[in-house]
Order: sequence, then C-alpha cells, then structure tokens
Amino acid sequence: MAIFFITRHPGALDWLNRQEFPVDIILSHLDLSMIKPGDVVIGLLPVHLAAAVCDSGADYWHLSMELPYEARGIELTADEMEAYGARLERFMVMPKSL
Repeated sequence: MAIFFITRHPGALDWLNRQEFPVDIILSHLDLSMIKPGDVVIGLLPVHLAAAVCDSGADYWHLSMELPYEARGIELTADEMEAYGARLERFMVMPKSL
C-alpha cells in the first residue's frame, strides 16, 4: 500500500506537511498506472479521475476547502488554506452514464 499526494500547488504541500500526514509519493500529475488496490490517493482531482482511482480499488481523499469566489483560481498559502477550512475528506466516486 502506498499513499500518494497529487498536487502542483506549493501551498498544498506546505499545508500537508503541517498536518504530519504520512505520504509516500508526491506527484504533480496523476499516473493511474501507478495506483494499486489498497493505495490511498490524496488531492484535488477532477471527478472522472477520482472515479478511476476508486475503480482501481484505491481510496480517494479530497483536499476540500470552502473557497469564496475571489479566492478561486489563485495560488493559496497554507495559512490561507487553513483559513478556508482545508481538510481531507474520503470520497467514493462511481461513474454512471446517462
């Protein structure tokens, strides 16, 4: 079992380090071929990639925050992330076609 953290944001890495959450592999881009059953993937993934992680038998933990409109699309510091309630939440994502 491996714990992956997927982010391209320096503030998110700083935030995670403050949490003292154990991570084995940090990547700026998810490579689904690396994910195995029982792994844990943490990040801010698009829903279709989160579904692929879950479909592979891994757990997906989303880095959730309550961002106001003016804070979207900009780089956040770890302090700003904490102010916006940054937290890890486990999600099980399953696609269903129309």
